[in-house]
Amino acid sequence: MKQLIIGLLGVVVLVGVLMVSNYNSIQTQDEAVTASASEMLNQYKRRADLIPNLVKTVQASSDFERQVLQDVVNARAKVGQMNINVSDLSDPALLAKFQQAQTELGSSLSRLLAVSERYPDLKSNALYSDLMVQLEGSENRIAVARGRYIESVREYNTTIRKFPAVIIANYMGYTAKPNFSVENEAEVTTVPDVQFK
Repeated sequence: MKQLIIGLLGVVVLVGVLMVSNYNSIQTQDEAVTASASEMLNQYKRRADLIPNLVKTVQASSDFERQVLQDVVNARAKVGQMNINVSDLSDPALLAKFQQAQTELGSSLSRLLAVSERYPDLKSNALYSDLMVQLEGSENRIAVARGRYIESVREYNTTIRKFPAVIIANYMGYTAKPNFSVENEAEVTTVPDVQFK
């Protein structure tokens, strides 16, 4: 009888340790997703904040194609109206809208950069060159932050689907987090085709 009680206590302790360990792992990974989402949103905001100065600089080139510039302004305004925060990224519909707005902004910026190649005066402008360097740095930071976000969501989603963590996740109400889709990811990272004459 004593051995049975010791055995049952051992099982209870082992189950308790597993549950606490899995719960802590879920918490850690949930916080990692939140942190990486915050970093990604900060980098997208940094890019959006550079655009008004870029637009002003390009507008100074009087013969620049206005429609391309207007597309950038409109896409930036659409991104600015979103007011998305980290908790909103858990909603697949809001994440999709956010992705679409960022994709449109990225596409319009790509068109602006491609068209600007035809304007030597603009390319020689020091302010424009500085903004291009900052924008390129922002795009690189966005790519890194987005990659970290994708990886942290993958780790979190994998953890809450594994046994015995799935029991704790279901009990505590943790659900899988949506992630960037491959299709949208490809659109965001499309490089413009620059033609030299």
